[in-house]
Amino acid sequence: MVSYYYFQRMNQVLPDPGTWEEYFEAFIDGKVGWGSWFDHVKGWWEKKDRYQVLFLFYEDIKKDPKHEIQKVAQFMGKNLDETVLDKIVQETSFEKMKENPMTNHSTVPKSILDQFISPFMRKGTVGDWKNHFTVAQNENFDEIYRKKLEGITINFCLEL
Repeated sequence: MVSYYYFQRMNQVLPDPGTWEEYFEAFIDGKVGWGSWFDHVKGWWEKKDRYQVLFLFYEDIKKDPKHEIQKVAQFMGKNLDETVLDKIVQETSFEKMKENPMTNHSTVPKSILDQFISPFMRKGTVGDWKNHFTVAQNENFDEIYRKKLEGITINFCLEL
């Protein structure tokens, strides 16, 4: 939610998200540009047994990027040698991608992505939501999460 908020703030093609408090409510209600995050996650999770869908979590990528890249390669039916794997880990680090105009979108005109408001590649950290959510918002989100994703066995890392 925090990433979407900053993306929408800097994306001049999308409507202004308003304050964090306003965006929080819109996100919870699914009234954001991409619709309900809860419906999106639930919909793809329900399709995982019919279609080849690979779920990755940013927290896992940050913790062990090599393992997660191996997971993607195996999913695609590829066997990568250690040298290639290590190069991919190096080139796909947040720090490296933040410097790369091909991934940081720094060449996109300000009239589309205003990176003076917020950079496209902002922090790359895990748990920044704690700097945005109030205690009440956290409790509200957790309750709605439990209700909307009831019966789904996906395991998001909720505590960091």
